[in-house]
Amino acid sequence: MKRLYVPRSIERNILRSAREFPVVVLTGPRQTGKSTLIRKLFPGHTFITMDDPFQRSRALKDPLMLLDEAGEKLILDEIQYVPEILPYIKMAVDRARRAGGRFILTGSQIFPLMAGITESLAGRAAIHELLGFSFEELEERLDAGSKARCFAMLWQGFYPEPAVHGVQASTFYRAYLQTYLERDIRQIRSVQDLHLFQDFLELLAARAGAILNLHEISRECGISHTTARAWLSLLETTRIVYLLRPYFRNITKRVVKSPKLFFTDTGLLSFLLKYPDPKTLMAGPAAGSFFESFLVMEILKKKFNSGSLLELYFYRDTHQNEIDLVLDFGRKKKLIEIKLSGTLRDVLFRPLVRSEALFGSSEKLLVSMSTEELVSGGIKAVNWKNLVRTVFPG
Repeated sequence: MKRLYVPRSIERNILRSAREFPVVVLTGPRQTGKSTLIRKLFPGHTFITMDDPFQRSRALKDPLMLLDEAGEKLILDEIQYVPEILPYIKMAVDRARRAGGRFILTGSQIFPLMAGITESLAGRAAIHELLGFSFEELEERLDAGSKARCFAMLWQGFYPEPAVHGVQASTFYRAYLQTYLERDIRQIRSVQDLHLFQDFLELLAARAGAILNLHEISRECGISHTTARAWLSLLETTRIVYLLRPYFRNITKRVVKSPKLFFTDTGLLSFLLKYPDPKTLMAGPAAGSFFESFLVMEILKKKFNSGSLLELYFYRDTHQNEIDLVLDFGRKKKLIEIKLSGTLRDVLFRPLVRSEALFGSSEKLLVSMSTEELVSGGIKAVNWKNLVRTVFPG
């Protein structure tokens, strides 16, 4: 049966890069649809995956022969398995520098791959990152207007297999986690006890959406703080988790310096926390943090897909001032407060009202489940489905 292809928002930027750069790199977590997207956009390129042990061996033994036989336009999938080939790609590019989109590279492990590309292909490669589907990409396929339908979407998650292709969520995430532990983690760094690593992952999941306290987690897991920091770095490297940094630029009050922890996919988070169905998730104590995680990731996906230079932060200080999202566009900032509420009440606006003394006349958005959209005291209340369109107008 032919698999459905759902267009991705990042397509335009990738195609533009392929006209301007000889090498285009697409990174992101495993199973977000990188290979499918690239093959759709570049059907005339030869496709070779380094996931294939035979091709991997060829690339390591005789990279020049592999590149020569592949022809002028080549997709190299899962390039992180053979970073040794990058200097040979550089030599090929330097022989014909003006050829745009000659090499299209994909890879799942962001930081190690970026280090190799920065060293070997500086100035020759455009780099893009792909996360799971965004709501913007799936909106026409989903009826997510009600709270129940929204949480059904969050429970299922945004990887292509469960979100588009009908694979049962629990089946997908069980296999995903096993593959992630057995292949990615062992390849990047030696983790002797994978069961202990999974315990660590589940402890992080229980604290998703909260300020990260790594000392507490390492103590509860029974590992050293050094090990916990190394393992957290692995999870961030492979984009399983995302650390939202605190904003403290030019603000004199005492602020929280630790990051907030988010998982990049709410479906994986649901699986790790063993929620059996969307109804249980929606009624549970973590519902608010799931909703916040989802919307933070929506902004992050839009940043990646559009190539925006905005930076994401949160704000919290010792005087109980807190803003869920501070979006720094350079010359302007947008402050966002996220509330899992279907009714707009005065108390929901208060954090943004207090922020006036800290951030001045920045644009302020209150995002909720309410379908009532209004402006009150300079604060714009918007329904969650309109958040991305409001932050990125046009």
